[in-house]
Amino acid sequence: MPGALGVDGVLRIDKPRGPTSHDVVASVRRALGQRSVGHAGTLDPMATGLLVVMAGEATKLSAHLSGDDKEYDAEVLFGAETDTLDAEGIVTARAPDGAPPPGEAEVASALAAMTGPLRQVPPAVSAIKVDGVPLHARARRGEVVEVPPRDVVLHEATLRWVRADPPSCGLSLRVSKGFYVRSFARDLARALGTLGHLGALRRTRSGLMAVDGALDGAALLAAGRGDAQARAAVRAALEGWSFAESWMPVRRVGDDAVRELGFGRPVSIDETGERAVLVLGPDGAAVCVGAEGGGVLRVARGIVRGATVGC
Repeated sequence: MPGALGVDGVLRIDKPRGPTSHDVVASVRRALGQRSVGHAGTLDPMATGLLVVMAGEATKLSAHLSGDDKEYDAEVLFGAETDTLDAEGIVTARAPDGAPPPGEAEVASALAAMTGPLRQVPPAVSAIKVDGVPLHARARRGEVVEVPPRDVVLHEATLRWVRADPPSCGLSLRVSKGFYVRSFARDLARALGTLGHLGALRRTRSGLMAVDGALDGAALLAAGRGDAQARAAVRAALEGWSFAESWMPVRRVGDDAVRELGFGRPVSIDETGERAVLVLGPDGAAVCVGAEGGGVLRVARGIVRGATVGC
C-alpha cells in the first residue's frame, strides 16, 4: 500500500473508446488507493489515445502539462453535420444530394489556408462553462447558448488520405491548448463548401509525452475493478520524478537552494529567460514548481517532499 503521503507521479494512459476522462481518473484512484489524482487535458468518450494522469503531488503540475501543444490523428466525414460535431451526435443538416465529395487538392488547399491562428467556436456540447454551467449540461436541459469564440492555433496539418466512399479525409494535426478538433472538422467541411463532422480522433502526443509505451487503457479499467495483477501493472507504469524531464522543463539545484526555496526565498541562477520549471533537489525529489526570470528562481507552488512512487 502507498505510504501516508500516497504516491507521486505521472501515468501515460492509452485511453480506449468509450470511457470518459473522469472514468479513467476514477480507475486510477481505485488502483492506487488514493484520492489525489487528476488529468491534464480532457479526451471525449469517443476519442482514444494519450491521456496524461497525475497522482499525488504531481497534480500540482496540471496547469503546465495541460497547457502544452497536442498532436492528433483525425478522420473527418463529409456530407452531414451533427449536434455534437462528431459521429456520436444526431444529424442536424446534410449536404445536398449529388454534391461531389472534396478532392485531395481541395482539402490540401483548405488546410493550408486554415493553418496558423484561428478564431474558433467550440462545440455547443463541451465542458466549457458559461456563467458557471458547462455547455453540455445546458444542452441536455434544452437551452440554446451562444458559445463565445476563442483564439487557438493550428500549428501544423498533414493530409494523410482522401476517400470518396465514404467521403472523408484523414489528418494529422499539431494544435494549441483549447483547440477543438470537432470544431475544426465542421469548419474544414464548410470551407470546402459542404458539411462534415469528426468521425474518429486519436491523441498521439501532449507536450513532451507520446502515446507510444503508454499504459493500455483496458488494463487500467481492469485495475479499477479490483484485478490485483492489473493494479500492480498500474503502479509499475507510474513515472516518478526521475522521468520529470520528459514532462516539462526541469531545474536541478543543490542543498543550499533547496533550503532557501523551502523557506520561500528566491535563489540566483545563471539564465535570465522566463519560464516555468519543475525544481528537483540533489536526491532527485521534487522541491517546487518554480518560476525563472531575471536571473532568479522563485517558488510558484510548493511540493511536499517525502511521498513515494510505487507500493
